[in-house]
Amino acid sequence: MKRQGRPRGRQYRLAALLPSGAGGRGTAARTPFVFLIVVLLGSGLITLLLLNSALNQGSFELSKLEKKTDELTDEQQALQQDVDAYSAPDALERRARALGMVPGGTPAFLLPDGTVRGRPSKATSTGAPLSSSAEPSTAGVPGRTGPSASPLAAAGVPGPDGAPAPSPAALRAPSAPSPTTAGR
Repeated sequence: MKRQGRPRGRQYRLAALLPSGAGGRGTAARTPFVFLIVVLLGSGLITLLLLNSALNQGSFELSKLEKKTDELTDEQQALQQDVDAYSAPDALERRARALGMVPGGTPAFLLPDGTVRGRPSKATSTGAPLSSSAEPSTAGVPGRTGPSASPLAAAGVPGPDGAPAPSPAALRAPSAPSPTTAGR
């Protein structure tokens, strides 16, 4: 008597390799795997899209910052040229003479023990101001205009015509602070 229900030998091995029936258990087992693969691919594409847009946004911001850096570098160089022009020795001398200053005389030095070395001399004007007019020019000196911007007027001393000089507060220019000698 042969049993017809169970395959034997070669048929048994084939039955173990191939699932029985077209719509049986094998199709149901593949569905979660296929769904997992689709979800992984979809999330990978979405992540790639977000990463790409973030990189593009960073690139645009970098371009803006580079342009701003170039503009600020140009402005800094222009300001440095202005500072160099104002701090040139001949420009300093011109502005000092325009303010009524004269070169100092022979200096004297005070030593740490209290003795004085050298003989000081008074500062005297060696000639006319550098400007071509009789009045000292204040062109190029910010906040100072006209002949009343001299140091004598700032000190409250009346001018040569006897007119009262304006107060020193009226002559103060909103410029950089004056240098100090604290580091000497």
